[in-house]
Amino acid sequence: MKETKDGFIKRRIKGVKYALKGILILATTEDSIKAQFFIGLFAVILGFVFNISATEWMIQLTVTGLVLVAEALNTAVEKIADFIHPEFHNKIGTIKDVAAGAAGFAAIISLIVGSIIYVPKIIALFL
Repeated sequence: MKETKDGFIKRRIKGVKYALKGILILATTEDSIKAQFFIGLFAVILGFVFNISATEWMIQLTVTGLVLVAEALNTAVEKIADFIHPEFHNKIGTIKDVAAGAAGFAAIISLIVGSIIYVPKIIALFL
């Protein structure tokens, strides 16, 4: 266990600062995060337009968060892989593909959830 002069509260505050710094880096440099954020924002707008229930809000926000977390972890894996082995390598490529696949799973699940929430509401508009 490492020794530190900072107290528990100061360490938590530093942790929050690092997390906010990471969010800012992702939001300003990663196109995939930007795209997923705007898709999530569109879903929030749809939520207000269709007046979704509290349960639907919780599920929608959870899957949106899942997608953003998966994209962030995919970015971290890609950056670590590129740092460790900057030249092309089949095994590094496989690692990056698997990380991208995880983000893809999250995106697919979010599309399914969004469809379950909104397709019946859109169909009801036309009936």
